[in-house]
Amino acid sequence: MFIQPWDAGLDDAEWQTWIAEGHDFGQLTVNGPPGGPPVVVPTHFAPDGDRLLIHLARPNPVWTAIERDPNVVLTVIGDYAFVPGPWRAEPDTPPTDGVPTSYYAAVRFTCRAHVIDGPEAKADLLRRQLAHFQPDGDHAPVDPGRPPYGRMLPGIRGLRLDVVDVRAKFKYDDHKDVEHRTAVADRLTRRGQALDVPAARQQLRRLDRVGTWTP
Repeated sequence: MFIQPWDAGLDDAEWQTWIAEGHDFGQLTVNGPPGGPPVVVPTHFAPDGDRLLIHLARPNPVWTAIERDPNVVLTVIGDYAFVPGPWRAEPDTPPTDGVPTSYYAAVRFTCRAHVIDGPEAKADLLRRQLAHFQPDGDHAPVDPGRPPYGRMLPGIRGLRLDVVDVRAKFKYDDHKDVEHRTAVADRLTRRGQALDVPAARQQLRRLDRVGTWTP
């Protein structure tokens, strides 16, 4: 993932907060067979300290790829928006001379994958995932010997991803002046399509922290 200096995460707390705000769905990418394409799996994950917890169906082809090479990447992308060229035109130039771009936030985790297959170990992983996704506890106990989860555990495998590196990117035109970024955030908010409003919030949040960009 190419990151310009002005797009880089400002500190670890920035990407950690962004993930904790509900950005817990990403793409797991695993090296495929020699000469073949990577294996890519869209999935929810639960952060657990320096680890990410996932479970997938046992027939998923990702397991063979992980057994071959446990070095994997999980990428999370969100708060994205297309910014049309006229919004980015330089002062005193025709609007049609503006060059469009994409705004987005992305966090890439490089990890070492560990497969979890024991019934109690899988149950513990599911408990941790449910504590993240259903913190109110509105679910049946996850017990290998009790329904509904007990009879379903053989159909899944767990995956613990030990994080070895994190790269974060927040691409919101931080190298442009404050007036420009403020105006684009306002236009995104008024357009209000798809993730325009979350993208505008990220731009304004970064504007408050970055101000005028200096190398």
